Amino acid sequence: MSVVKSGARSRDEESSPGAPREGPDPAQRERRERRAALRSRLDVRLSPYLFVSPYFILFGMFGLFPVLFTFWISLHEWGLLTGNQGFIGLENYAGLLGDGKFWQALVNTLGIFLLAIVPQLLIALLLADTLNRRLRFRGFFRVGIIIPYITSIAAMAIIFGQLFGREFGLINYALEMIGVGGVDWPNNRLASWTAIAVMIDWRWIGFNTLIYLAAMQAIPRDLYEAAAIDGASRLRQFAQITIPMVRPTIMFTVIIGTIGQMQLFTEPVIFGQGVAGGTQGQFQTVAMLMFQEAMERQNFGYGSAIAWVIFLLIVVFALINILFVSRIRSAG
Repeated sequence: MSVVKSGARSRDEESSPGAPREGPDPAQRERRERRAALRSRLDVRLSPYLFVSPYFILFGMFGLFPVLFTFWISLHEWGLLTGNQGFIGLENYAGLLGDGKFWQALVNTLGIFLLAIVPQLLIALLLADTLNRRLRFRGFFRVGIIIPYITSIAAMAIIFGQLFGREFGLINYALEMIGVGGVDWPNNRLASWTAIAVMIDWRWIGFNTLIYLAAMQAIPRDLYEAAAIDGASRLRQFAQITIPMVRPTIMFTVIIGTIGQMQLFTEPVIFGQGVAGGTQGQFQTVAMLMFQEAMERQNFGYGSAIAWVIFLLIVVFALINILFVSRIRSAG
């Protein structure tokens, strides 16, 4: 009987909460800790890549793949209806270098770019500096200055068609009123460049103005107050404080503007109502020539070669701008 009671007592002691229990196997505990540490490291290292992976997947599908496939097409004789007619290597590029229309289109692109970018950035800087001051109705002016950027292309075509019309354009009417005489805007090369540059500036000045305005608002007001106490005029403050402080933003807009101008298409197409760029191609850009070769003449191989030349031109000009910016920073 005493043996039975002692056995029951020992079982009760083992099952009681306060009874000592044997711990887990040290080897098993070490494996668990190792797995937990591994999961933590993987979470820290891999989660950022998982978060950004959708962008790179979409970029690979809709950005990188079209660029590479365009290069592949440029190495072939490829038509819209006939398809791939065989590998021809660099013949499309060789023909492009000997094509007078390509060089004319390149000169047109660079000429319009120079006529547009310089006044565009200067006017945007002056407008941003004006809006940065304490003016009445600043909100109204800031909204109004971006309206050209959001205006539809159809409205833009109507407006500038009325302005630069050869027979009944408002600008020619004003010129005749002062005795200068009308200008044949579409058929004169420099005049057509100027008209297209005006269209570009009208659309993009407001956009660049807001970028410069955001940069100017980050400049400490103490600098202007100290300069005013020292007797500096507004012009001197603009030249010695504003311009140096917003110089990185200016370089950014120059780079973005260069990239955009190398792909110039919409404004000259609206101006000429087609991709021919005038009767003699006097304002046809490289992007318009690419569209004409690929879509109208259905020569995909040649058009793809032009597209890749545009891509290389953008890379070259972007690198030149970056080197220029780095030299300015090192000199400063």
